Amino acid sequence: MIVFVVNCGSSSLKYELFEMADESPLAAGLVERVGADGAVLRHSAAGRSHEIPIDAPDHAAALRAVLDELVHPGRGVLDHIDRIDGVGHRVVHGGEDIRAATLIDEGVLEVIRRNIPLAPLHNPPNLAGIRAAAEAMPRTPQVAVFDTAWLATLPDFAFRYAVPAAWYADWHVRRYGFHGTSHRYVTARAAELLGKPLDEIHLITAHLGNGCSMTAVAAGKAVDHSMGMTPLEGLVMGTRSGDLDPAVIPYMARNAGMTLDEIDRLLNTRSGLLGVSGLSNDMRDLLSAEADGHADAALAVEMFVYRAAKYVGAYHAVLPALDAVVLTGGIGENAVPIRRRLCRRLHRLGARCDDARNRDTVGGQAGPITADGAALPVWVIPTDEELLIARDTRDLVAGR
Repeated sequence: MIVFVVNCGSSSLKYELFEMADESPLAAGLVERVGADGAVLRHSAAGRSHEIPIDAPDHAAALRAVLDELVHPGRGVLDHIDRIDGVGHRVVHGGEDIRAATLIDEGVLEVIRRNIPLAPLHNPPNLAGIRAAAEAMPRTPQVAVFDTAWLATLPDFAFRYAVPAAWYADWHVRRYGFHGTSHRYVTARAAELLGKPLDEIHLITAHLGNGCSMTAVAAGKAVDHSMGMTPLEGLVMGTRSGDLDPAVIPYMARNAGMTLDEIDRLLNTRSGLLGVSGLSNDMRDLLSAEADGHADAALAVEMFVYRAAKYVGAYHAVLPALDAVVLTGGIGENAVPIRRRLCRRLHRLGARCDDARNRDTVGGQAGPITADGAALPVWVIPTDEELLIARDTRDLVAGR
């Protein structure tokens, strides 16, 4: 079975094509600047990569360009797009309506539309990708895999906010959480690597990248999560503030003369590592600047590690047991100094970093970065959201 995975952002289209017989990737790529001049398609297949300028006024045009590349007479990997047996779509928000991957029909489309107010930057381009794929491949089954779905097991005392009950009943104000597909993937992989049944494993999974989130996992299920009603809550991120006293917002509105939209934009796009450092949202840049004596870069890095350690401590307190802390995402998988500092912060919980393991576990490698016998094992497990979406799509198309 061949599965095509699509992830549409507001101005991008990321994709990967899998042969599910052995779960091997056949092709992958990214279209950037969808809806603007200068759109470009970056495509990789059979060990070769190239870049093509394209005309992509919308996601439908971008998807057609990708499909043309997949069946290109000279460098394509398919002889016809009908070879694709299913299309899996990453969708950010299913609200409280959908708790698992699902075949797309009009009812599912309505759920995605209904939850646009909860994910105004994400659900509309997700819908655009679904429409584009359905138009290009009308006979091919489409599957939606929701970021929020795996986190639907949070108990009410974890997902409710201490606000008037009508806010939840009438306006759906609650913690939903995001990055659920990534957390689900590394949870299952951790159970496999640690040799434990999925329904017996207890973890803290940390997706650390430009966006960051942490999940408490009890008996293989999510029971708490750092992101909230939106992806703004929780850890310090590349450009997002993470946890913030809500009274800061009216304070800035009254005293700085800022509008709510301005504050919202700054908290999401000009805060976090970028806001504190005044330099960059990229951890690699900040570590380099810190080494050169940049005080604000050093502060941003320390805040990032400190906040992550606080969340590990909080989740350690509420879990029935803890088999490991699992790090994933661009920073979690590759930032050796950050992982070492996090282990140092978690030393009292038993995380003893093994410098050689930490140094060597990068570039897609999985394994522990703590010493043998450490009371709190810390593992690095690379995430693969596209593969998990492909697996869900295969299973639903095959009727499993």
